[in-house]
Formats: sequence, C-alpha cells, structure tokens
Amino acid sequence: MEVYGIDLSKEKFDVSFLDVGKEKKKIIRNNFNGICNFLKQVKDDCILVAEHTGSYGDLLVHLCYRYGIKIALVSGYSVKHSLGLQRGKSDSKDAYRIRKYGERFAEELRLEEPKSESIKELKELYTLREQLSKNRTSLLLGQKARMIGPSQSIVAYRSCKRAIMNLENEISSVEKEIEKVVQSDSELRDNYKLVTSIKGIGPVIANNLIIKTENFKRISTAKKAAAFAGVCPYPNSSGKMSMKSKTSHMADKKLKSLLFLAAKTAVAHNKEYSLYAERKKLEGKPYFLIMNNVSNKMLRTVYGVIQSRKPYDMNHICIDPRKMS
Repeated sequence: MEVYGIDLSKEKFDVSFLDVGKEKKKIIRNNFNGICNFLKQVKDDCILVAEHTGSYGDLLVHLCYRYGIKIALVSGYSVKHSLGLQRGKSDSKDAYRIRKYGERFAEELRLEEPKSESIKELKELYTLREQLSKNRTSLLLGQKARMIGPSQSIVAYRSCKRAIMNLENEISSVEKEIEKVVQSDSELRDNYKLVTSIKGIGPVIANNLIIKTENFKRISTAKKAAAFAGVCPYPNSSGKMSMKSKTSHMADKKLKSLLFLAAKTAVAHNKEYSLYAERKKLEGKPYFLIMNNVSNKMLRTVYGVIQSRKPYDMNHICIDPRKMS
C-alpha cells in the first residue's frame, strides 16, 4: 500500500510520496479546489497520513471520505519520537517523516471518518458557550476587584453590568440550542440521559464527554477514556527503583478538571462515592489522589451505564464475575 505523508498548515500542505521508487514532493493549497484536484490524482489503493493539527485537516478528512480515499491522522509527538534523532525542520522534511512513520506503522494506523453533523454542531455550540462563560467570569472578577477600591465609576459599573447581563442571556440561548441538538438525535439523547442519571454529572460534563469521545464511539472503553482524561495512574519503576504510580501530563486538561468537579459533587451528594472516598481517606491516601480515584471510578460508571443501556442505580449490587459461571 502506497503512503502519502502530509504536513498540514492553514493555507497549504506539503505532500511526500513515492513515484516509481523515487521520492516526490508537492505543495497543495488547503482549500476545496486544491484538495479536490489533488485527490483526483491519488491512487485508490493508497492511504494518506497527516499530522493532527486541529481544524486545519477537517476539510481534507471530509473530502477524502467523499472520494473514498483512506486517511489517518497521527500526533506530531508520536512521529517525532518514533524516528530517532532528527536534525533540521521544514514543512517538506516533516511530510517526509510523516510518510516514513506511516510506512513503518501502517498496521497501527486508525482510519478517520468525518464527525456526524450533530456532533459538529454540538462541538461548535459547546465551544461558544465556553468562550462566553470565560468572558462573563472575567467581567465578574473585574467588577469584584473594582468594588474593593475607595471609589468606582458609575458609568463603568453600569456598562459592565449590561455586558454581564447580555452574556448571561447569550449563554442561556446557546444552552437551549445545545439541548435542541441533543434532543433531535436519538443516539445523543439516549446516551445523554444515561450519563446524566449519575449523581455528580450534569449537562456540561455530559456534553463534554459526548463531544470528546464522539458519542462514546471514538473512545469506546473506560480504560481509554481514563488515559485520555489523565486520571489513569501508570507504574513508575526501573530496576531496583520503585516509586509511586503517577498520571501522565499528556491528557485533556479540560476534561480532567471537569471530572474533578464532578468527583467533588459526587462525594458530597452520592452515597456510593462518599463511602468510597471515606475508605480511601482511612487508608491514608492524600486528597487529590482520592479525587483522582473517584474521577476514574466515575468514568467506569459512565461506560457501565452506556454499555448496559440502563440508568444509574445507586442500589445496584454488582455480581461477582467468579460466581457467574
């Protein structure tokens, strides 16, 4: 299978491929016409391997799906640490290295498919809500800081109050649209109801989980979700040295912080998690380790209700798998 290495950027992307055993390079405009003309020249049995650079590759993935061409997105970190010591950097060199990575790890590549329209809409609305919330928080903190001073401008106070009110109205409007998107898609609606049935998980965390996991299809197990969110401990030992397990810094920080807030709520209002946290506390575990364990446990509960298709039941008793045979 022939591999095309692609280094993406906002306005163009560099392509590295082999033609009759010789390396060839191309520069393609990253727009509709440029990508279409490029894909028409690509062989049917090839695979495109591109670096994951966020939204820069969305159009390419969409058009590859339309043309029936396989494409895989890989992280720059994986490419950088798989080819040994490398010197120099340029777009053409990066495309070459991505191609070499694709040829070397062809069996491990995960083919991409465009997200569903509902997930795309939900993601855009959720991102907008986050931006509006950050602006509102910034204005509230500024207003609070001005209140401490010996004097305050009445004009500035009224203007800030109007801006905060407008932001709150916009946030409320976006939240209503998010709810419409979720309710209009049966799969999203069912999974949303299952996830929010768990005490401690509200609309914001549920929507974030649905977006990041692509409705629990892209990240299909609790173990993968824990690794993605950075709440999964890894061993830290070598030879005679044996240290405490620790989580990886390569994680989705936003999801991790939301799970931490969910863990605090669950420990306060959910009997199962409060007893779990109390037991860990009696074992001498530090607070943040306990919250990390609770976050991990919550993810396992989320995937449990998703896989069983049954809402969370606080009184549910787990059957010992050893006695099921």
